[in-house]
Amino acid sequence: MPVGKILNIKLKESLRFLPALRLVWQSAPAWTMARVVLLIIQGVLPLGALYLTKLLVDTITDSFTIADKTIVIREVTLLVVLAGGVVLLTTLSTSLSDLVSTAQSQRVTDYMQGIVQAKSIEVDLEYYEDSKYHDTLQRAQEEAPFRPTQILERLAQLAQNTISLVVMVGLLLSLHWGIAGILFVGAIPAVLVRIKYAEITYHWERERTELGRKAGYFDWLITDSSIAKEIRLFNLGSLFSQRFRQLREQLYQEKLKIHTKLFFTYLTAQALAGILLFAAYGFIIYQTIQGTLRLGDLVLYHQALQRGQNALKGFLADLSGLYEDNLFLADLYEFLELKPKIIDPQYPKPIPQPMQTGIVFNNVSFQYSGTTRQALKDINFTIRPRETIALVGENGSGKTTLIKLLCRLYSPTSGSITMDGIDVGEFEIAALRRQISVIFQDYVQYDLSAQDNIWLGNIDLPPTNESIAAAASRSGADAVINSLPQGYDTILGTWFEDGEELSIGQWQKVALARAFLRDSQLIVLDEPTSAMDPKAEYEVFNQFRQLIKDQAAILITHRLSTVKMADRIYVMDKGTIVENGTHEELMQLGGTYAHLFEIQAKNYR
Repeated sequence: MPVGKILNIKLKESLRFLPALRLVWQSAPAWTMARVVLLIIQGVLPLGALYLTKLLVDTITDSFTIADKTIVIREVTLLVVLAGGVVLLTTLSTSLSDLVSTAQSQRVTDYMQGIVQAKSIEVDLEYYEDSKYHDTLQRAQEEAPFRPTQILERLAQLAQNTISLVVMVGLLLSLHWGIAGILFVGAIPAVLVRIKYAEITYHWERERTELGRKAGYFDWLITDSSIAKEIRLFNLGSLFSQRFRQLREQLYQEKLKIHTKLFFTYLTAQALAGILLFAAYGFIIYQTIQGTLRLGDLVLYHQALQRGQNALKGFLADLSGLYEDNLFLADLYEFLELKPKIIDPQYPKPIPQPMQTGIVFNNVSFQYSGTTRQALKDINFTIRPRETIALVGENGSGKTTLIKLLCRLYSPTSGSITMDGIDVGEFEIAALRRQISVIFQDYVQYDLSAQDNIWLGNIDLPPTNESIAAAASRSGADAVINSLPQGYDTILGTWFEDGEELSIGQWQKVALARAFLRDSQLIVLDEPTSAMDPKAEYEVFNQFRQLIKDQAAILITHRLSTVKMADRIYVMDKGTIVENGTHEELMQLGGTYAHLFEIQAKNYR
């Protein structure tokens, strides 16, 4: 393919940067404007310095033939003062540019991180169970902070180099058209090399994203506090460090190989440009010796050739750089274009408050993306207002998946879930979730204050609302919190200064308080007392009816002794409901539930 056609294609591909510029402008309009102005000033000042140098050399040369040196001294002094002013302005603009660049970069970085965070919150939970999503997320996180700013800077430099190039080429054309031609011929091989290796590097980094994430995973295992005990007990530190180094070494060697090839190829292209440049210098010197050019002209054309070459190299480097940025920004755009499948209806219906008939699962089946096995199959049951039901079964039987469907974290593959006869898909998602309090077994331990840990259960309340203390009292967390140095203001966990670590059972009480804080119609407790001591567990379930007030409740637990008070118990196995009834009915049935209950009862005899 002809060189001109290649450059034309790459130029068109490089011009797809307008979305990035919009992001930069939205993040820091004032700093962006200031930076553009400063870059233009920095582009003009070197031209002034060049012209003043020519005038100074010519004035000094002419002084040899002028008898009145006073005039010469006056002219030279003026030129020196003007040149000093240009130097001063250059220094000032450079310093201001550093300040503006730092401020703008920080604003853009924070803004872009906010955009990536917003998208990661928006996408469905399903994405987080796909390794390709994590590759896309990591590439977006790597490119978002600096690529948009870099594009703006390249465009400003492109404009600056274009101005310089036009002026310098104009000067060189006044000497000989061939000198200007040498500039372009010498620069083209180098820019083609840069474009080629930008593509190679981009595709290599895409292919190696998962490998980089694996290395990052081992780094996290080695340094995260939640893993620290097991790392030491099983002496895993050296093993994980070795695997981290092996992965990083593989990435290092592959990248070094690419850049070594780039170095030698680019060196060859630069050598060709150097030969042509020396030929041009020789022509200028020859013209000066022949008397065609004056000494000032020699300085002028020498600097014009030198700066013209730099301007052209910068111009083409900016174009190839824009092409490279555009390649990598595709990763950011790919992430930002992800669309959630679970969305609000166009005309949402109001949530029934209070529920009259309850929540009904009608022939609900569900299959996780990328799998062939059904996690749930033909699930049918009803949760009536103020009713407590229990879901029991072995791990992997589908209990937690069922709750995720109820909360619209996923949508059923088939069947329907209704509230008072209305499909839950017809409600606004946030409104539906406000009616359901859920504490999963893998609840979050927030390294925030004790008060915030509970308040996060209902952020619609003021963070100092007395309901927080009431929720803590209901869960038994109040005794734990009141014993802390700063009470509810105590930071929990050890990530931050003066933090207090809690036991697993104490954390569970705090998480339970978080669930109690929300004024919802349904509360879901996934293994709510698994880490509590027997006394605390007894107190929770002995007062369970009072604790949940008028809420409907779903209990998920392996401890069958704790579900005896449930109005109805559903036994799940391999994604289906195999039994249901009261404790007495199921024991009389003598099936799976009765068998599991007897096994557990033997352990306490």
